[in-house]
Amino acid sequence: MENQPESGGVVVARREPAEWERFASSFASIADNIQHVIQGKEHEVKLALVCLVAEGHLLIEDVPGVGKTMLAKSMARSIDCSFRRIQFTPDLLPTDVTGVNVYNQERGDFEFKPGAIFANVVLGDEINRASPKTQSALLESMEEHQVTMDGVTYHLGIPFMVIATQNPIEHEGTYPLPEAQLDRFMMRLSIGYPRAEAEKSILSTHGVASTLEDIEPVTDARGISEMVMMARDVHVANALLGYIVGLSEATRDHPDVYLGASPRASIMLLRASRALAAAEGRDYVVPDDVKSLTIPVMAHRILLSADAAMAGKSPGSLLTDVLSSVPVPVRDRA
Repeated sequence: MENQPESGGVVVARREPAEWERFASSFASIADNIQHVIQGKEHEVKLALVCLVAEGHLLIEDVPGVGKTMLAKSMARSIDCSFRRIQFTPDLLPTDVTGVNVYNQERGDFEFKPGAIFANVVLGDEINRASPKTQSALLESMEEHQVTMDGVTYHLGIPFMVIATQNPIEHEGTYPLPEAQLDRFMMRLSIGYPRAEAEKSILSTHGVASTLEDIEPVTDARGISEMVMMARDVHVANALLGYIVGLSEATRDHPDVYLGASPRASIMLLRASRALAAAEGRDYVVPDDVKSLTIPVMAHRILLSADAAMAGKSPGSLLTDVLSSVPVPVRDRA
């Protein structure tokens, strides 16, 4: 590292350019490994990894059969760390997720049996099929990276990421995620159908057996933790902080919006922008980082007014209008 003066005369430690190049190389290696399984979806894979490095959680919402669960599994297999899968069903209990205190007859006291949430990567499959009571068991873990049981707090490790999937088409026997829980997810992604050439490649590789078992880890939990710490060091200029706030305020003031982006949305956009800049080998954020992440980070946090929804507008189209209306900060070269 080298010491460089920042505005205000404060001296901060800056990492060497080679460190950021190694970060970008490690990020690309993980993405390439995942793409052996998830083919033709480079952009979606990159966003999912940005979410991991930015210490966020991911909601994958799409129709059945497009690879939602496979993306989560292949990401976990690419990282040599603990992985748990929770199949959300109506009879799933909160203690199945968080854990429970069990009486130990030999010791004569209670001992804590950790639930499935105690892992580095947790897959919540079909999360909207569990009751609201069970869904709420995730709130503390996702926000504070800890579990409190009978007054005792148990901290989760780093990295920690919840990847949840849900089907937006079939609503029978499901419980829609409340806004408080949606706001815990850094991003919501839709994988979508593959292109024709990509689907032919999928038939060639997955037609006999899944390639998921063939991929090997390319990093471990410690490697991801180091990337997480590095992403925190990415510099964000004051003008870009103002740009992020301006985007959030524009959603709150928009006439077609009933509920705008929260301050948590601004924080998530900032953290995701830092991770994306690091993935590109930079130690600073540029406006294009913020613009490319605005819709994945903010669209699921916005509620449209009844009139706008009846007119067929969507949060994505509204955010496109917001991005075109909020001035982009330009560096003053004078």
